Amino acid sequence: MGRLTAGKIYLVGIGPGSSEHITPRAVHAIKSADVVVGYKTYLSLIEEYLTGKEVISKQMRQEMERARVAVDAALDGKRVAVISSGDPGVYAMTSAVFEYVSRNGYSLEIEVVPGVTAATASAALLGSPLGHDFAVISLSDLLTPWDVIEKRLVGAAVADFCIVLYNPKSSGRKWQIEKAAKILLEHRSPATPVGIVRNAMREGESVVITTLKEMTTHDIDMLTTIIIGNARSLVYGGKIITPRGYGSKF
Repeated sequence: MGRLTAGKIYLVGIGPGSSEHITPRAVHAIKSADVVVGYKTYLSLIEEYLTGKEVISKQMRQEMERARVAVDAALDGKRVAVISSGDPGVYAMTSAVFEYVSRNGYSLEIEVVPGVTAATASAALLGSPLGHDFAVISLSDLLTPWDVIEKRLVGAAVADFCIVLYNPKSSGRKWQIEKAAKILLEHRSPATPVGIVRNAMREGESVVITTLKEMTTHDIDMLTTIIIGNARSLVYGGKIITPRGYGSKF
């Protein structure tokens, strides 16, 4: 193992990115940092906290490069904030940084600062769609083989989990959402409530409540999070409700 340095890495989740939805601890971590590393779009959401910082901006799909430069700066004794939207441990930079550190045998102080996820932000806008057990599945097959994703979709559908779909569609990945819908329709009613949220709690926010049968007829892209109800989910007052069972129990 390497020596413990005076540097530190903060893995910071900024939530949706607005000041209303970023935690005080996240703000403190960013302000405490000498260096801030992140994807340029996410950095643009927190410009007010970057004055006087060394800012290192990387493109999408450069996660391991972001991890490398962050670790190198921390090994030089600097305090480094690595920025992720949502929560840093959910499809974000926590995994990349810990993987890089462990592979190289470094010993560093690392603090994970949680944030509001796309799943919970979207759920809040939809009402109570995640009132019971749920599964979160990314449809991106850039890092995970599609056959693995398909098995997870089938498993979650058969077990009647509410399902949150991340990365449902991009300019280069268009068929996955259609395939996912087909799989889910084999195990769920076509009338199952579905919420489609784009830019949750950000500028350009849109919220659509539809059904599993009609899900793919709506606009869907990489800024979209989809929440699919379970067998007991219902729509009431323009919101999706998934009962936990309190009414029947008590």
